[in-house]
Amino acid sequence: MDYSLDVRFKPLYEVIGSLHAYVCRKSHKKLDLSPSWAKEVRQRLTPALAELLDHIQIDGDWKLTYLLVHLCPGEDAAEFAAWLKEMSAGDLYEIMSPYSNQFPVHMGEFRDRTIELFEQWNEQYFRHIDPAIVSQLNEEAQRRKQALASVPVPELIDDTTNGLLFTPMNGLEQVILMPQYHFQPVNVISYFGKATICHYAARMHLGDEDFLSPHEYRMIRSLGEKSRLKILRYLRRGPRSFIEIVRHLELSKGITHDHISKLRSAGLLHAHFEGETLTVYSLRIGALEQVHNRIMSYIEQDI
Repeated sequence: MDYSLDVRFKPLYEVIGSLHAYVCRKSHKKLDLSPSWAKEVRQRLTPALAELLDHIQIDGDWKLTYLLVHLCPGEDAAEFAAWLKEMSAGDLYEIMSPYSNQFPVHMGEFRDRTIELFEQWNEQYFRHIDPAIVSQLNEEAQRRKQALASVPVPELIDDTTNGLLFTPMNGLEQVILMPQYHFQPVNVISYFGKATICHYAARMHLGDEDFLSPHEYRMIRSLGEKSRLKILRYLRRGPRSFIEIVRHLELSKGITHDHISKLRSAGLLHAHFEGETLTVYSLRIGALEQVHNRIMSYIEQDI
């Protein structure tokens, strides 16, 4: 039941990552990007593209868009669009059927909309981004890929994704990790039967200020709340489900979910997945030790 692990990157992956960051409006306040990023991007878009993006939902069709990005042999948005243009609706059904049994109601319309979306987004936004984003993501993927030869798979997944653990399942053949910048600190997980694809937050930033990185600062801030400390103490006894944590805290599901999300973004919890189902959380003790080390490293720097 063991699966293989691969780490990949090409610019096309960050194209969909940036699209996901824009479309997923509920997550804008949680991202490392500037709070004004989405508004600034929208000002650069044509009314037609802005309207198209307003109607994109994070639903089954969007998940299939991620699958097509994974299956495409091309490197960037232009090659992705050209590849799709050569595909008939029947071709798309054929290449996606080994991974899914749910498809768009109108495959031809879905294909045409996806082509327009990626061509216009690439032209109006993505090709103008800082080239360092793509180059650093590529370097990140290469480092992780080199580690495959010497680091056990569960340990490498845990360290790379900041706390995710994927349970081996019947039929699951491969886990594929792809670094992303725009949707940090959140990971995007898609399960397609024989393959689990995780676009993971690379924890990279482009600033050069003399301070902790956004991720390091998030780790410290996440501990400044008593309910979160109670969660960590509770998980010290062993893995617990979300409902068990809710009952232990005696708080609402919404408030508990918010506390857990902040701890997960900080990398202080393990999130155990079976496919796309998050089953339990457990304490990530090594990350707690890192908090202390990073605080001391910052304090001891020469001014």
